[in-house]
Amino acid sequence: MARNFSAARIAWRDVNGLILLDKPQGLSSNQALQAVRRLLRAAKGGHTGSLDPLATGMLPLCLGEATKLAGGLLGANKAYIATACLGVNTDTDDAEGRVIQTRPLPMLSRAQIEQALAPLRGTIFQHPPIYSALKRDGEAQYARARRGEEVITQAREVQVNSLVCSRFEPPLLDLQIECGSGTYVRSLVRDLGEALGCGAHVTMLRRTWVDPFRGAQMHTLEGMQAMDEDALMACLLPVEHALAAWPRLAVSASDAARLGCGQPCATEHELAPGEVGLWLDERGLGLGRVDERGRVWPKRLFTWACAAA
Repeated sequence: MARNFSAARIAWRDVNGLILLDKPQGLSSNQALQAVRRLLRAAKGGHTGSLDPLATGMLPLCLGEATKLAGGLLGANKAYIATACLGVNTDTDDAEGRVIQTRPLPMLSRAQIEQALAPLRGTIFQHPPIYSALKRDGEAQYARARRGEEVITQAREVQVNSLVCSRFEPPLLDLQIECGSGTYVRSLVRDLGEALGCGAHVTMLRRTWVDPFRGAQMHTLEGMQAMDEDALMACLLPVEHALAAWPRLAVSASDAARLGCGQPCATEHELAPGEVGLWLDERGLGLGRVDERGRVWPKRLFTWACAAA
């Protein structure tokens, strides 16, 4: 039986860890996050990059101390499967938008499709959709677009590691995509449609994995709503699962104490400057930063790392 909660009556609590949600179609990422927060009564939460309401699939949710890692996980590689409908453009570049142009579908061969896909692979410059969560002057572009204001997008450099056509049954075309942060599948489909001379929009989009959670089990919101307290808590992954996305640096108990007091420590490991995950044995302590001299500084430590200092 689905649970109904009044926000005023929820006894919020500290819940630390991650939920790999299989986001349902029709909910925004924030709506899905808030639904899971209410189920777990988690006082604090965040997600690691939006999925369109049309889209389904993996949405890592960071709860409690795991929110300290959410910003770093935004840059993770991701994989999608998508279905494009050729011959029709919409103002949102997906099936939720208003049709703005229709064109005849030419006779297309697999070779022609492959030729159009090739320039969309690798490091490319891409114009985000007009309806996107990207902000300008503190306001999301989709809000301006909905008011009928002119929205001018700037091309951004993105990385498309893999882009494969797995099925073509006109007018539908299925794509398998692996890409870096900031890549819009809606833009890839739109640009593919223009390259083919007929236009295109996304009719189905599913995210299959987000690094470092390839192959990990996802949980549906419907399934979680039917769970008891123990089963819900069993869905929670420890924060260490997310910390694995950073280079691992093991520290001693004495160095952990120094870091917990906000002081740097030396390391014998040869690590390039940048962010690292700090570990004391098998316990994650949070994020550190290695400077040019090889010293390690605390960056975002979990509360238990500071409390142990």
